[in-house]
Formats: sequence, structure tokens, C-alpha cells
Amino acid sequence: MATIDSIRFPRLKLGLLLFLAGMLGVVFLTVAVPLQNLGDTSLTLPSWLLLVVSITQSALLVALVVWLGVSLAPKVGLSAPAFEAAATKQSVAAALRPQLFPGFLGGLLGGFGLFAIGGYASPAEIADVGQSFTVPLLARVLYGGITEELILRWGLMTVLVWIAWRVLQGRQGTPQIGYIWFAIVVSAVLFGAAHLPAAIVQFGQLTADVAVFVVGANTVFGVLFGYLFWRYGLEAAMIAHAFAHVVSHVVGHVVGLVAA
Repeated sequence: MATIDSIRFPRLKLGLLLFLAGMLGVVFLTVAVPLQNLGDTSLTLPSWLLLVVSITQSALLVALVVWLGVSLAPKVGLSAPAFEAAATKQSVAAALRPQLFPGFLGGLLGGFGLFAIGGYASPAEIADVGQSFTVPLLARVLYGGITEELILRWGLMTVLVWIAWRVLQGRQGTPQIGYIWFAIVVSAVLFGAAHLPAAIVQFGQLTADVAVFVVGANTVFGVLFGYLFWRYGLEAAMIAHAFAHVVSHVVGHVVGLVAA
């Protein structure tokens, strides 16, 4: 991937654009999943204050990962071409065009896989909870497609590539493919593990089957999104992640209508 001169590149503007995009997902998810869905947990603070605290914590995390990505991605050949084009007043459409096909193809494959895994391969506990606990599609698209990709790919994966490149390669040349795949897999596993707290909230107590399923299934998708980020750019991973939720939702709806 082509990199941009870190001296001339307007990092602050790029960071602001990425931060605002990430916060869009945070706000929609926070509004879409009210605190009542957290079960029987007693609230010791007013709900509005908890919402403010939650959004503030998320804002700090998004700001951190955006800063890490803006600082380190150009050093290791990773990029967000469309966001970079917007920050430099170049053609966003031209930067986005090469990412559309791999992004939508990845989303199509991921969406059918998400539906198949969730509908036919998931443990019974997950299927039962899925009937009573759902996140609106728009919140999944915005938070999963934008915010999670910023955190796990733009932030974490970039940092892992940079550490391997700096420590093991002495900052010489471009990062070796093995280091990149290491970062893809590790960030994907952590992407899967990051879903465990939400699963604990839903189930109260996790069985080994549920924990393995949650981590394993999300790891597979994380590897796909990490590959797209590496080969095509951050927006390709975002498109694939977001479109996977749309495809899974539509397929599930269609199958439900046919079954009825």
C-alpha cells in the first residue's frame, strides 16, 4: 500500500475525521441498547449519567486508537485511503473505488457465514438469547462496521505490525508478511475475546462451549477484515464488516418469511 509523507500529511484533520466516524457508531449503539437491556443489574447512578460516562469512556478509547493509527500506519504501509483523500482534499470516490468490490465481496461472504453460524452452528444458549436480546441493524452496521474496525484494525492491528517491524525488523524496509499475518490473527483473536463481556451480560455465566463459539466465530471474521485492511485499506474492512451485518439480516428475514 502507498504511504503518505508523515511530515506533509495533515494528521490532525485525518484523526478528527476518523474520530467522528468512530463516535457515530458509539452514540448509535449507546442509544439503541438502553441500560434496561443489561438485565437485573441495579443502577446506583442516574441512567443519564451512566450514559455520559459510557460515551466518554468510549470517546477516550476511540481517540487513543485513532491517534495510534494516524501516527503508526504510514510507517508500516497501512492506510485509510478514502479518509486520507478527504483530509487532503483529493477525490474520495477515486480512493474508495478500488476497495468497493473486495469490501462488498467480503461482506457477502461474511454475511452468509454470519447467518449460517448464528442460525445453525451456535450453541442452544445463544439461539435462545438471540430471540430476546437484539441490537438494531443500524447500530450493528455503524458500531461494528466503523467503530470496531477503528479499534481492532486501525488501532490494535497497526500497533502489532509496527511493534514487530520495529523490534524484529529494526525498522528496515516494509514489514514482512509473516509479521502482518501475526498481527491479523492476534487482533482477530482479541476481536473475538472482546465479545465475551457482552456475552457475559447476556448469559450471566458462560459455558465453555459458548465462550469458544463466541471467540472462534468472531476470530474468523476478524481475520477476513484484517486481510482486507492490509491489502486494500481500512474502508474495505469497514464495508465488509458493515455489509456482513446487512446481508445476515436480510437472509435471516427472507428465510423466516419462507419458513412461515
